[in-house]
Amino acid sequence: MPEVAMKVFRGDSSGGEFVDYTVDADEGQVVLDVIHTIQATQASDLAVRWNCKAGKCGSCSAEVNGLPKLMCMTRVNSFRPGEPITVAPIKTFPLIKDLVTDVSFNYGVAKEIPAFRPRPPEADGRYRMMQEDIERGQEFRKCIECFLCQNVCHVIRDHPDNKPRFYGPRFFVRLAELEMHPLDTEDRTELIRKAAGIGMCNITKCCTEVCPEDIHITDNAIIPLKERVADRFYDPFRWIFGKLRA
Repeated sequence: MPEVAMKVFRGDSSGGEFVDYTVDADEGQVVLDVIHTIQATQASDLAVRWNCKAGKCGSCSAEVNGLPKLMCMTRVNSFRPGEPITVAPIKTFPLIKDLVTDVSFNYGVAKEIPAFRPRPPEADGRYRMMQEDIERGQEFRKCIECFLCQNVCHVIRDHPDNKPRFYGPRFFVRLAELEMHPLDTEDRTELIRKAAGIGMCNITKCCTEVCPEDIHITDNAIIPLKERVADRFYDPFRWIFGKLRA
């Protein structure tokens, strides 16, 4: 069994440091396996959040060698032999302990988004949708809420004071899913413009790059939402027509 050199952040909101561990790793193991080995053999008080270990719950988000990743989907053999593997908590959210952060900000934002409100069914009692509308929604529903996109979004990572007025890419995906649903009747355009703060996003695509589900967050969610806001509030022809109607 090859030995793996690990540097794992240990600490809490008052401070911390990286601690060195050397672990025997089995072939095919992922970083989360090694973290569990450290827990079991060397540091029983090491705090880490995880659940499914299959890349579907999003719980084990961390920064591995400085890159936002799911620990359960990051194979140990993807690193050079002998290269230390550094594991740190995601940086955008307050640290609780070791690798666990307080992501409750995201659940607060989720509560602010109006729920799906379908139109009445057709005369035969059925709802009908085009296949392309179904596929569009399916892409957005792939989100596992790992919050890696939130973590790399510089609008809130580098400027925490923006959090009260910027939802972040995960929730632009949620808003796009609802707004583009052909059966939904709720109008969230004003919320997208003001409370969600979509105008603060400058489409660097960093959120898309780290998404483990390969959701095209920027191209398929954020840009279309920006276009809807621009059409509603900043289209000069629409503004003139509104004035004439008034």
